[in-house]
Amino acid sequence: MRQTMVQRRGRKRGLLMVLAIPLVSFANMACQRSPEQSAAPAVSSTSPTASDPVDCRNVEHEVGTTEVCGQPQRIVALGPYVLEHLLALGVQPIGFSDYAAFHQGDYDDPSQQIPLLGSRITQPLANVGLAETPSLEAILKAHPDLILGTTANAAIYDALSDIAPTVLLERFDPEASLQTVAQAVDRSEQVGQVFATVEQHLTSARDQLAPVVANHPNVLLLITPQLQEIYLGSNYEACGSPIEAIGFQLVYPPNVDATTPKSWVPMSIETLPKLNEADVIILLGASFSEFDGTSSFEEHQLSGLKQAWEENAIAQSLDASKAGQVYFIPAYLCAGLPGAIGTELYLNALENQLLD
Repeated sequence: MRQTMVQRRGRKRGLLMVLAIPLVSFANMACQRSPEQSAAPAVSSTSPTASDPVDCRNVEHEVGTTEVCGQPQRIVALGPYVLEHLLALGVQPIGFSDYAAFHQGDYDDPSQQIPLLGSRITQPLANVGLAETPSLEAILKAHPDLILGTTANAAIYDALSDIAPTVLLERFDPEASLQTVAQAVDRSEQVGQVFATVEQHLTSARDQLAPVVANHPNVLLLITPQLQEIYLGSNYEACGSPIEAIGFQLVYPPNVDATTPKSWVPMSIETLPKLNEADVIILLGASFSEFDGTSSFEEHQLSGLKQAWEENAIAQSLDASKAGQVYFIPAYLCAGLPGAIGTELYLNALENQLLD
């Protein structure tokens, strides 16, 4: 698990740092399309026991120490990064804020309204705004007994703490974040099983893909929306580490390698012929603009990318293209969800693509 989720901590960056740089429209959408807020649905957490004020513990986190008692019943999760850890531990929140305003109003049908994680949610959720700029009013209406966020919420930590005990996580340190969330929700005994499950998925992927690794060992990993902007995905831990753990060798441009202290490296399509030693090219699609839910979120992330690649003369001149060894996977699987659930989805996508 340590190799899968936190293999190179010196290369961590938050989702918006990585994806919003090539996707200015995504950042603008997140700022401009604030969801309508309403009172929290009358639902309760599925935690098995009610909060016990006697059973209190101090949870150390990124901006301080917070006392949390018993098993919180009304948890607000500020962002998919937080929600992913809760769901991996079998805990259902009552409030949620997404990276961008993909949905307006409360989440009365989460499976259709929350990308990728919604099918794992068993009850309606209050919509409390955006992950980095949540609505304090909406959070207050939800009557939480625990708020889980990230360091992106540090500026409003005191205000959040006035509403309920608040724990803030370091974004994209999924192993440590899972352990902190588990302590906060009194599920620490389940962390080992979550780690073990990810290792099982990794072992399965390694076994299934062994013939592909043997025949096509060198992988060029790129993050791009429709080729307008291209970023090296190899230096992005949550996307590159699972590929290396499977057994592939990642291809790097000159003067860039695994120790480069950046999660993203901008590239131009004109430089790709210099990386022609790649046997396989994996394009992580990252199209967020004007997502309205009419297509699947995964399909939308790849919108136009395959066609753009097929119509580009430089792209088609590469040996991997000529050999039919170019694959398209949504970037959100690894960049948006770097924890246990996202890792499983990412590995499944790699298997499905490379074994097709």
